[in-house]
Amino acid sequence: MAISRVRSLLPLSIGIHKSVSSIYRFYSSTSSTHFEVLDVYTGPNGLIHDGNLLRPMLFIDSSTIDPQTSRRLSVAVSNCGLKQRKDIWETPIILDAPVSGGVLAAETGTLTFMVGGSEEAYLAAKPLFLSMGKNTIYCGGAGNGSAAKICNNLAMAVSMLGVSEAFALGQSLGIAAGTLAKIFNSSSARCWSSDSYNPVPGVMEGVPSSRNYVGGFATKLMAKDLNLAAESAKETGLTCPLTSQAKEIYVELCKEGHEAKDFSCVFRHYYSGKDEH
Repeated sequence: MAISRVRSLLPLSIGIHKSVSSIYRFYSSTSSTHFEVLDVYTGPNGLIHDGNLLRPMLFIDSSTIDPQTSRRLSVAVSNCGLKQRKDIWETPIILDAPVSGGVLAAETGTLTFMVGGSEEAYLAAKPLFLSMGKNTIYCGGAGNGSAAKICNNLAMAVSMLGVSEAFALGQSLGIAAGTLAKIFNSSSARCWSSDSYNPVPGVMEGVPSSRNYVGGFATKLMAKDLNLAAESAKETGLTCPLTSQAKEIYVELCKEGHEAKDFSCVFRHYYSGKDEH
């Protein structure tokens, strides 16, 4: 998507951190750390270094980082001035807008954007989000988009672990994974990890488990996001035992050399689950 096309969608000038000339890179940058993101904005060659007067009125950051970093960036951006003021926009604004949906959703334009920041800015940018995704959800103030993303990925990780553990136990008890999947998907155990992203090779086509866990959402990215969740829980004083356990498991998988494989590989490489034949 050309930059000119993106800008034509909005009633204001927009600066975007991520390349939008190729929409697929918009999602792959989930590997960015908060240090890298801060450097893009406030580093020696950063977009807002030394409080520059900025031409863009709105910045959109789709990194998966901790909420506090997103909030610090929001303050830093709003402390800058504009080269040209328009309407009631007196200072530039940044939206934290991480995405969910995986590689397939990025390729098909069906991503979900979770957006934090000014609601007015969100409404102005909504046509842009909908040009790249199917859903866009306003989550509240600055940092809330980032908070929503790490909560979503925490739930996804714990769900995948629970489903994988249940399938592995079922196999050890003599129940075929395909049979157990039919039961899960028509009963109270039904969830995305079972009916849309099954981790057992041979049960479902078109998912990473059907191609040796190649593609999808890398284990190293899940470990990174679980670390963000664990740090956020620590900052708020909330006890989150499942977060800690999930983090340990995915960090262990990375240490064992599976960091590039899809996170559903936990079924094979942690639980020693077997393929369905």
